[in-house]
Amino acid sequence: MNSVVAYSLILLTCAPSCIYSEERLLVNMTLVRNASVHGAYCLDGSLPAYHLHRGFGAGARNWLLQFEGGGWCNDIESCLERAKTRRGSTRYMNKMEVFSGILSNNPSLNPDIYNWNRVKIRYCDGASFAGNAKFDNGTSLLYFRGQRIWQAIILDLLPKGLGRARKALLSGCSAGGLASFLHCDNFTSYLPKNASVKCLSDAGFFLDIRDTSLNHTIRSFYEALISLQGIEQNLDKNCTSSRYFPKQCFFPQYALMYIRTPFFILNSAYDVYQFHHILVPPTADLHGHWNPCKLNAAACNTNQINILQGFRKDMLAALSLFYRYSRRGGMFINSCFAHCQSESQDTWFGVDSPRVHNKTIAEAVGDWYFGRRVTKEIDCAFPCDSTCHNLIGG
Repeated sequence: MNSVVAYSLILLTCAPSCIYSEERLLVNMTLVRNASVHGAYCLDGSLPAYHLHRGFGAGARNWLLQFEGGGWCNDIESCLERAKTRRGSTRYMNKMEVFSGILSNNPSLNPDIYNWNRVKIRYCDGASFAGNAKFDNGTSLLYFRGQRIWQAIILDLLPKGLGRARKALLSGCSAGGLASFLHCDNFTSYLPKNASVKCLSDAGFFLDIRDTSLNHTIRSFYEALISLQGIEQNLDKNCTSSRYFPKQCFFPQYALMYIRTPFFILNSAYDVYQFHHILVPPTADLHGHWNPCKLNAAACNTNQINILQGFRKDMLAALSLFYRYSRRGGMFINSCFAHCQSESQDTWFGVDSPRVHNKTIAEAVGDWYFGRRVTKEIDCAFPCDSTCHNLIGG
């Protein structure tokens, strides 16, 4: 009897994470067999893929599509390297994926979306599913076909029920979160006119800012990416025709005002990836003065904290018009040192999940999607939020 009591206590003290770990949902990969008809290939020429877990009950005609993230490659050398990894080829990917957080099928872990059809779209093009080009010098061949991969996957899913969707949410994390901005309205165009279609970006609001050396590191990186992979033709035409630099329309802060579909922005105001690669890239910190701060926010000196608070102000300024004037938009901008919070169970919805105004991310997204209440949550500045996990390491 004592052992039963002890086991019950263990379950109580670590729920829901223990229950979750015992019920890991593994979902098989589906290769898009007719992708070649559309010229849709991963960097190395392999077929693109996704993972689909079927919805049931009241959610049987609702769909969540989640873009996988994983950075970008903006020159031939880095793309050739990427083509030999799971980021550039389905040959090297796990054939089974764990579905957790927003992808979970457990109502206690994903209360609003658990019974929807849930799709994870694998990322193998290195350009947020936006390129349309090819490199062939006779010895090396690379396919920059992200736009075609996106279209081929949608066309594969439409006859599987997506074409009859009542509710749909296009989501994504990191480079996949950026893809949500780039493909949101296009997604809507494939679905029934009477469907409720919305989009969500998790950690995809990459800022067009100067780094600590006052260089436009990320803008230069993206410009090379856009040129290499033939992206400009696929950017929002209303944006590219109205802005002085069309390539800036790859940045969410410029593209956002042209998106007609209701949009939700989930981001940390101290996004770890942006902190490490955009605000303080290695080229701006040759002597490693920022390394202790990058590993642990408690090790940041006063000047470094001030720079990080400046980054937060820049993000909120870039979001200010959306915050004030978007009637159908939603936001959850917390002050955790994190990157991607929707696919991880402990940050999406759990006993100790991050909260803003006592609301978890899952509750905020659900309130917004279903119109239960206006959801535009902005956290107080670091270090005020005691619910943060501060997942340094992006």
